[in-house]
Amino acid sequence: MAGHPVRNARGLTGSPIQVIPMTKNKSVKPKKAVNRARHEFACKICKHAHRANIETDFISWKRPQQICEEYSLVDRTTIYRHAWATGLMEKRRRNVRAALESIIERAHDVEVTAAAVVQAVAAYARLNSEGRLVERSERVDLNQLFERMSQQELQTYAESGKLPDWFEGTVGQIATPVRSLEGENGF
Repeated sequence: MAGHPVRNARGLTGSPIQVIPMTKNKSVKPKKAVNRARHEFACKICKHAHRANIETDFISWKRPQQICEEYSLVDRTTIYRHAWATGLMEKRRRNVRAALESIIERAHDVEVTAAAVVQAVAAYARLNSEGRLVERSERVDLNQLFERMSQQELQTYAESGKLPDWFEGTVGQIATPVRSLEGENGF
């Protein structure tokens, strides 16, 4: 590949750089039609006596190397090739719940940080029944809540800054300003 001259801030050319084309992400296989009969003819997993168990283990996020060792398969690429051809990759992706459950269950067996366990639990809680991550957000209209307050509650709030109990239960804990014990000027 031909090099391209490099110009620095003063406009001078430096040594040429080599342009290297970017490679495709290998984890995202292009979608092209798979000849199912051809795949089944050559595939070691399709012919394997324990095919159903191999597929279940893969969908359940068992490590491909471990599956190879357990079922005497030569290479983990065999598993990935079979998974792409039969649609198991998409099933596995939808089954993220199983991977997170595994992390959560092993939290006491291996040395992991508390943050990692909390993140796994939080991610698990955000999964819907289809295994898709759902970001939940709540929005509270404070104007609407103030409109619900009675005249007495509004008067109490105006005089003391105290909100009714139901208000804090709806919105959550509200931060209150810290008042200085030494007077208003801080002296």
